[in-house]
Amino acid sequence: MNILTIFGSSRRNGNSEILTEHMLKDIPYTKIHLLNQHIVPFEDKRHSSEGFPIVEDDFEDILQSLFSHDVYVFSTPLYWYGMSGQMKLFFDRWSQYLRDERFNFKAEMSKKKAYLVITGGGNPKIVGLPLVQQFKYIFDFVNMEFVDYIIGEGNAPGDILRDESSLKKALYLNESLKKQLDS
Repeated sequence: MNILTIFGSSRRNGNSEILTEHMLKDIPYTKIHLLNQHIVPFEDKRHSSEGFPIVEDDFEDILQSLFSHDVYVFSTPLYWYGMSGQMKLFFDRWSQYLRDERFNFKAEMSKKKAYLVITGGGNPKIVGLPLVQQFKYIFDFVNMEFVDYIIGEGNAPGDILRDESSLKKALYLNESLKKQLDS
């Protein structure tokens, strides 16, 4: 089992990254910070005869990382009651690859497992639930197993370290993942 973490924050070492790192402590994993990737918005050509044009950016490299890992951890702050803009753009680009004949995107995604880490302020454990549902719909659409999620409370950098219930859930998931790695 190999793990890929997709960080969607617009800030390095923010609360979502800290909580994700607690979840994956002492577990090998690959990191992709979407903030550092060049992902171009695209024109929706799903229903046009010419289809999607080739887009010159980093997305196909990210796609190869997705295909070469078994487990994903999607980590995003709760921005305006949704995922970060970087994360949304990342998922929007999936539309292009669902129709790209070079890949069998849905079949590849159906072999994967997903975890979700969300952090935010303003009662995120309640107002973040629609975002969990949105991720579930995304995963269901590509037949990906949605294993579990954590919603943590933290606004200013480091606030998450005071959210004992989220840290406890991260530890629980850490132990679960370690057991899977050992088997």
